[in-house]
Parts: sequence; structure tokens; C-alpha cells
Amino acid sequence: MHRLTDLREILRYVPRFRDRLFVIAIDGAVVEDENFRNVLLDLALLKSLRIGVVLVHGALHQILKLADLTKQQPSNLDGSGITDDATLQLALFASSRVAYELVEGLDAADLHGVSGSFLVAHPAGILGGIDHQWTGKIERVQTGLIQSLVAQDMVPVVSPVGADGEGRTYRLNSDHVAVEVAAALKAAKLIFLSTLPGVTLTNLASEKASGAVKTAIDRQREPSVEGLLRSLSLEEAEAVLAGHRADIAPELASKLEQAVRGVKLGVPRVHLIDGRVSEGLLAEVFSNLGVGTMVHANEYQAIRKAAKKDGRAILSLIAQGVANDELVRRSRAEIERTAEDFFVFEVDKLPVACAAVHLHPSEGKAELACVCVDPRFENRGIGRKMIEYGESLARQAGMREMFLLSTQAFNYFQQKGGFIQGSPADLPVSRREKYDKSGRRSLVLVKRLDDGIGSNHGAR
Repeated sequence: MHRLTDLREILRYVPRFRDRLFVIAIDGAVVEDENFRNVLLDLALLKSLRIGVVLVHGALHQILKLADLTKQQPSNLDGSGITDDATLQLALFASSRVAYELVEGLDAADLHGVSGSFLVAHPAGILGGIDHQWTGKIERVQTGLIQSLVAQDMVPVVSPVGADGEGRTYRLNSDHVAVEVAAALKAAKLIFLSTLPGVTLTNLASEKASGAVKTAIDRQREPSVEGLLRSLSLEEAEAVLAGHRADIAPELASKLEQAVRGVKLGVPRVHLIDGRVSEGLLAEVFSNLGVGTMVHANEYQAIRKAAKKDGRAILSLIAQGVANDELVRRSRAEIERTAEDFFVFEVDKLPVACAAVHLHPSEGKAELACVCVDPRFENRGIGRKMIEYGESLARQAGMREMFLLSTQAFNYFQQKGGFIQGSPADLPVSRREKYDKSGRRSLVLVKRLDDGIGSNHGAR
């Protein structure tokens, strides 16, 4: 496991999250684990970096222990089924106990934890002809109260129970609560700390997967012996649930469902990690690779991989750049032959920008080429997104360095893309030969990729 032994590694990413809010959902089993004290230290570090923290806790572990002690049989374990009178009392007692332990632990870590009534709920009602009794449904998150506490440098502790304002209390599913709270607060991250490492497909071989799931498996930068999928786009996560639910643990399937729901509700990043791993929380947030599974929104919703049918559109896009000697002349046949290397940015289904990434795996290098934006769509940040997307593709393929050749736009790539001037010696051998033969004497620009900066999944 990657250990964060140097604060400099953390501080590289701090500007992205300073004054943002993280919602951290912690299972009751993690609260009783020996690593809980380390989790509290991780939270203290987040707070010291001016990152707001809201905790949402579960209590299943404590409910089971209490039920065993009192010889009761809960009518439902996770707060999504029927909650009878006895189970409600078990849940309320267990939730109060966990909330107390969290506040006490936060105080011991020199943080200020505050538990309270943060959720307005009403009965889930009769579902499928069955009265769910004291199981509730969230009506409203008390965002003003929570935000006020965060602004006062406190850590709100949200329990999986809600009140209707008339003295009635309802039990809620803690994962569902975490998503609702994160969405209502417009959190930058929602992080689930459980006793599972993330989404693993231990019984699923890559060759058995198809579509988005195969893509997700194949592009993992550091395949794990446990089959851990370190990052999943929204589409890939939905594909796992739809086609391979039986290959993941039931508890993980539930959390993955909530992760998908969270992303759809506007939470950019949802993480599923093992809360018993020392420094796991920090490693997940402040390293490029992480220790669990990250489900993320598609930051490049308008960007897609090109197909052969895009050859005409790409040729049209680059025509002026070719005429100005900014871009190398390419035929439509050549573009179609290498279409899998291209990607395009669409506006209303019309390609308005293109770029390509050519890989040189033997030397761990990737070439960013043919970056072009329709003049009508310039100055909208599209060029930068195309550069970042190209970098993400190169990183996913395991490349360590990206280079590009430019005759006129080198200032843009240096200022906007973070490239620095290199020399022809930095080119792969095969590319150096083409460079020498072209006679264009383009400026060689290079950028390291293995530091994670600027990538789609960097600073997870």
C-alpha cells in the first residue's frame, strides 16, 4: 500500500480541495476497528488543510451486537426494508452509541464534533403492498445548519435517523443518507469507509467482460491481484451493476449503486475504500493511484473517441491549420486508418475540436498530435480540455511522458498545458527518424505524466 510519508506529496494537491467540503460515510464496523484512531488523525489533517468535513455514520455492526445481546431478531438490517418497533429501538440506541463514539473520538483528536438532528424525514409508506412502518424517506437535509457548523470549524456527525417535526423518528439507510447529504451540500467528494477494499471482480476474467466493463478492466494502470478496479466512470459503474453484479460482494453492490446515484446527483467523485487500512483515506485522496475504487463523473462529457466516419470532419477541422503550416498535412485515408488514436469534442453532435494520442509503449512515451479547435469555438477552454483528456489516455496506458511537436503554438502548450521545451533527443527512436526527414524543425515540448498532476484521476 502506498504510504504518504512526505507532506509535500499531499501539499501538491491541496489547492484543489482547499475550502471545499468532503462528506465521509463511515460504517459502524470501522468505528470499532483498531485503525479508527488513524482515521481520526487523517480527518484532523484534512481539517488543517482547510477542507471541511461532514461525517455520516452507519450502525449495522452495533445493531447486530445489540440484537445478539438482547436476543432479538431485527426485522431489517440496513434500514431499507421493514423497520418494526423493536428494530427501531435497536437502531436508535446503536446510532446514538456510534454518534457518541465519533464525537468523543473527534474531541480526542482536537476536533469539534457535533451530533444532532440534521435530517427531516417522513414514512417510506407502503411499498409493493407492504407497510414499511418506521423506515423513513429523507424529505430535506438541514443544509443551513450543517454549513453553519462547518463554517465554525466543527465536524457535523449525521446519524441515519430522521424526524418529521412531530415527535416521530424514522430509520434510514446510512449510505442513502450519505449521498443525499453530499448532494445537498454540493460536496467535492463523498468517501465511503467500509470493511471492503473497493470494487473487485475476483471471479471475472477480462476476456469474459464486454463493453464498458472490459474497457475499465483493461485500462487500470496497476492491476491488482484482487482484481481491484481503481477507477470507474459513471457509465462503467453502471455496466458493472448491470452485467456483473454477481461478481462483487452484495454489500459492495449496494455502495456502488449509491456511488452511481451520487454522481448523477452532482457529486464529482465518490470513493469506496477499506477504512481499516492505515493512511488509506489520505492515500485515496492525495495520490494519483489511490487504494480503493473511485467512481467519477465524466469531466469530458463532450469528448469521445473518434471513429472512421469522423475522417471527413477531422480533415475539415485541420484544413486551415495545415494551410497555415501549423499542422502536418494528413489525408482522409490516413486519418481513418489511425482513427482509434483520435478523439473529438462535440457541440450539439458536431465535432468542433480534435486531437490524437500516438503511443510508443516500448519507451513509455506518448505523442499528443493534431490538436485543433474550430476558430468559432476558441477561448472556451476546449483546447485545454483536449490536452488534459489526451494526458489521461496516456496515463491510463501506462505512459510516463508525453511529447508534442509545434511550429507556432508552443507558447500555448507551455502556458496552458504545462509542457516544457525539450530537444529531438527526447523523441522515441522511430519518431526521431520521421522528425529528421520532415525538415519542419518543429519545437519539441515534453511533460512528465507519472506525477499525476492535471490528469483526470490525479488527486483522486
